[in-house]
Amino acid sequence: MADGTPEQRLALIKENLAEVLNEDIIKKVLDEGGHPKIYWGTATTGRPHCGYLVPAIKMAQFLAAGCELTVLLADIHGFLDNLKAPLELVMHRAEFYRHTITTLLGAVGVSTEKLKIVLGSSYQKSSEYVMDVYKMASIISEHDAKKAGAEVVKQTDNAPLSGLLYPILQVLDEQYLGVDAQFGGVDQRKLFIAAKEWLPRVGYKERAHLMNPMVPGLHGGKMSSSDPDSKIDLLDPPDIVAKKIKKAHAAPQVTEDNGLLAFIEYVLLPAARLKGGEGFRVDRERDGLESLVYTDIAKIREDYQNDVLTPQLIKPAITKALTALLEPIQEAFKNNKEWQEIAEKAYPPPPKKEKKVKNKGTRYPGGGKPEEKELPVRSNGNGDAAEAPAAQ
Repeated sequence: MADGTPEQRLALIKENLAEVLNEDIIKKVLDEGGHPKIYWGTATTGRPHCGYLVPAIKMAQFLAAGCELTVLLADIHGFLDNLKAPLELVMHRAEFYRHTITTLLGAVGVSTEKLKIVLGSSYQKSSEYVMDVYKMASIISEHDAKKAGAEVVKQTDNAPLSGLLYPILQVLDEQYLGVDAQFGGVDQRKLFIAAKEWLPRVGYKERAHLMNPMVPGLHGGKMSSSDPDSKIDLLDPPDIVAKKIKKAHAAPQVTEDNGLLAFIEYVLLPAARLKGGEGFRVDRERDGLESLVYTDIAKIREDYQNDVLTPQLIKPAITKALTALLEPIQEAFKNNKEWQEIAEKAYPPPPKKEKKVKNKGTRYPGGGKPEEKELPVRSNGNGDAAEAPAAQ
């Protein structure tokens, strides 16, 4: 597709996106035969899980369309966002993300030749960048900074000042990474609108913004790194993957907010196309019927509504497809000692709680001599201490 027409490449770039701002910027680069430069940033905090497959598949499509892709490992952002990542762990987690994202993109068969991974702290501490932070801070109000970061920065009653710097840094990253567009979720729309307004105020040009929809997790809500039951780790073995998908919420014939169907639409179907596969296969051998193979989500939704596809049929199919997608990632991890050591340092197991030993006393009547106790001390009213009288 990288050698396709500008229209074909633009269609792949826009596939499954919820919204595109300043599309003309991307279109102009394509029409001139160039390679649009796009960046996606992620704070190196929680451990990457299968929710990351949604932006990863979209980024794989960018690469397939001939775009130059920069992944920003935003270590400083993670620290600024209410100290989500302790400083001593940030660097290890950034390295874990580096290995994971590179392997993940390669797992769907796209070339990573035009992929660049950048650590935020590699340029965000330079004098030029810091000076631009000061400039922008002098013209952006507290209200506007809070509004821009409302959906992406943790909000608390007494928030640290760092939360106001977070959106300023993300806006400036567009300039310092030298990109044509920034990619993210629709939850960042306020921040993207701020970028369109703020950058020209300090003498820099506007960029395009590409937004993914907010995709429900397998349990209907958001996949969260802090809730092990709501997410599937990229390194979970097949039996754990099967167990978690089996528990996933899926009401029969209901397609709205259906995390299973969303996962097929935004991960499994585009991944199959990128790899040149047949599509999404649903086996029906136990019912004595032929397998169903889908290449578009509309037909899947139709069959699900009509009860041709049931949760009992679709869950094993997702398990099989996801396991195959994760296999090369897990194989790479298994064969990479450095990556394994980084994982232990980045996400050390929580310290074990010591069991409190209860003093049960003697175990039989009259067993053991009671300990002699010191007499309690009381005040005699004049500031001196006096021994309390013995009990009668």
